[in-house]
Amino acid sequence: MIIQGIAFYVFAALLVASGVMVISARNPVHSVLYLILAFFQAAGLCLLMGAEFVAMILVIVYVGAVAVLFLFVVMMLDINFRELRQGAMEVLPLGALIGLILLAELAAVLGGWIVAPGVDKLAAAPTPAIDAVSNTEALGRLMYTQYVYLFQACGIVLLIAMIGAIVLTLRHRAGVRKQNVGAQIARHRDDVVVIRKVTTGEGV
Repeated sequence: MIIQGIAFYVFAALLVASGVMVISARNPVHSVLYLILAFFQAAGLCLLMGAEFVAMILVIVYVGAVAVLFLFVVMMLDINFRELRQGAMEVLPLGALIGLILLAELAAVLGGWIVAPGVDKLAAAPTPAIDAVSNTEALGRLMYTQYVYLFQACGIVLLIAMIGAIVLTLRHRAGVRKQNVGAQIARHRDDVVVIRKVTTGEGV
């Protein structure tokens, strides 16, 4: 138990520090690297809780795919981050106000959850018995039964974000030569192939 407690505090401290560095690092590439470190610390916390499936999903999906994709996108896009930060101080009071409102809402939710009567029963109600099913099956039951609508809503949000990213980055520039697959398929052999008989000594 002492080793697990020490491991929890180490993972938690590194996770919080990595999260702070994600939003405070000046270089966006460094931010993505700190994000990968935060995912690893979260996976370690999931292992301590016995949720091996969630830990592997964090490492395989988020670290191996999502974070690496973020890193490639940040490195490939030519974005002037200095221009983006020029107007940051103007909207800082508004952002601070929104952050305080969200913090107050979280405090109200957590406070109401802690002082609610029978909170232990409510917390254990959605989860089946630990010795009855594995954590993967328990997670699947929760995700696809009680939280199925939220799961579908997350999918819709991701779809909208993907379409928005495509629309924002799609640029039509004049004078750029692009491949026209339809025109290539519609071409006839007589229009593109010319057979010439070249005798000896008459070639170029």
